[in-house]
This record gives sequence, structure tokens and C-alpha cells, in this order.
Amino acid sequence: MVVDREARTVEHKTIRDLPDFFSEGDVLVANDTRVFPARLRGYKEKTEAKVEAFLLRELNSEQRLWDTIVDPARKVRVGNKLVFGDELEAEVLDNTTSRGRTLRFIFDGTPEEFYSVIDRIGETPIPPYLRRAAEPADKVRYQTIFAQERGAVSAPTAGLHFTPDLIAALRNRGTEIATVTLHKGLGSFRPVEVEDLSKHRMDGEKIKVTREAADVVNRALLSSENTVTACGTSVLRCVESSLSADRTLKHVEGWTDKFIMPPYDFLIAERLLTNFHRPNSPLLMMASAFAGHELLRFAYDEAIRHEYRLFSFGDAMLIV
Repeated sequence: MVVDREARTVEHKTIRDLPDFFSEGDVLVANDTRVFPARLRGYKEKTEAKVEAFLLRELNSEQRLWDTIVDPARKVRVGNKLVFGDELEAEVLDNTTSRGRTLRFIFDGTPEEFYSVIDRIGETPIPPYLRRAAEPADKVRYQTIFAQERGAVSAPTAGLHFTPDLIAALRNRGTEIATVTLHKGLGSFRPVEVEDLSKHRMDGEKIKVTREAADVVNRALLSSENTVTACGTSVLRCVESSLSADRTLKHVEGWTDKFIMPPYDFLIAERLLTNFHRPNSPLLMMASAFAGHELLRFAYDEAIRHEYRLFSFGDAMLIV
């Protein structure tokens, strides 16, 4: 679907038509985060009671400290030792939230060897609304073609639409493709449950914008003829969290907890390619801030009427 903010119209296209909306010198910015199999199944050492740990983010690579969510949380207490397969154990160091725990993994080996174990024994954290167990094939199909930097627990789903042929078609039109990194966590999907949106708090997510990517984007920004398109809300959040004093994109490596809601003045991306998001999600509110509430609602009504597929593995809209 193509949503035109100026004409306030909706057109029905396919992803193969996407290169028609790009010209020489335009820039597509994609997220190169890579999903890792963050769900570990194991048991408590003494009781052998089954437990599950969901790895959210690494706190200290040298000490193997991780922020996690555990289930069932009532059975996982500080001091417990958890066993995952034959190669990995962890000690519970702290309670962070009702289900949150800080784990220290007991592992003799390099960081790459540690991640190799995670890759072997972990499960891909597919969206719960798919209502099925993770399958081995999900480790491949829940990655985008841009995936390079390991660290996400959720795929930047707008990127799932891209194939080598589509990338080649864009480049044949002279489109430049830049990549930034935002390691998506669970906070992007946590429903907003407050009436006063200014009181909603996002979880911090790690971001990186290289100098090379910033230069590519800024050349297009400073041109009167070229456009910058964000491939997904994660890219939109990343670049809007990386602004320089002169309202251009700067290279940065750090964290963002930025919550974008209407009204918002976007300074980097002029167009947005995004999937159809779940109700009350921060991602839907970001798309609403970009397209305008009434126009986005009309677009969603059209999508439902035309039986579009929604959410992570669904269809996309290009907001221009």
C-alpha cells in the first residue's frame, strides 16, 4: 500500500513496485540488526524444575551478565543455579522486575564461543501471536537480508520484504542503501497503558550510526532533489535519536529510550516503509505521528477491507 500524505490518497501496489518510487541519489536506510535465538529452555540445578530464560540484553560481556525475563518467575530466586543443555549454566544474581532477573552465565570460552552455544541451544523468539513453537527454519526466515550485527530479539520486519532482486532493482535506479543498527527489544511491542502518553517509558535499545551511513544520508538531506526513506520504525527511531545540532544525522553509538508520538517533527526521514502494527503499540503511535492519525486510520481501514496481512510477517505500506 502507498499512502500519500499530501494528496491524502491510498494506492494498492506490490513490493515489486517499490523501485518505481525511487530515483537516482535517493537513499533507503535499513536496520542491519541480527536476531539471535534468545529463548533458552532449561531447569533448576537442585530441583530439576523446568525454567525458561529470555535474553534481553547483554550487560557485561566479560562477566557474562545478562538482563533476562524468566518463567515461571516465582520459582527463580537469587542464588539459584540454572542449567541449559550440557554446555551452559547460569547463576541468578538479582531481581530486576516481577519477571526480570540478572543472570551470570558460567562459561569458559571466548564471546564468539559463548554465542555459538546460544546459537545451538537457543530458540528464535518469534512473535507470540503466531501461536506456534519456534522451528529451526525460523533462524533463517526471521532474519532480514540486511542482518549483520547480532543483538536483536525481534526482527525489523519492514526489512523482511527485501530480496536480492529487489535490492538490485533499487540500485539499478541509482538508489543508495545505508544501514544503521537498532537492536530491537521487547519494549517496542509493550502496549501503551497510560492515558497521558508523555508518561509512557520505553526500554533502552542499543543503536549505532556509522560515519559512512551518516554521510550518505546527509548528502541526500542537503540535496533538494533526493529523498531519505526509513525502512521500518526501528530505523525511524534510530535516526531521530541521532540528530546533530544542525538537524542532520550524526554518527553515534549508544542507547535510546526515545518514544515518538503525535505530534512530532521528523527531521531525517521523509518517507517511511512500515508494516501494519498492533493496536496500542509504540510502533503504531510512531507511524501515526509520521502519517497523521486520520490518514493512517483510513489506511488501516482500507487494509482490512482489502484483506491485507497484518503484523510481523504481513504486508507493508510506504508512506510518502
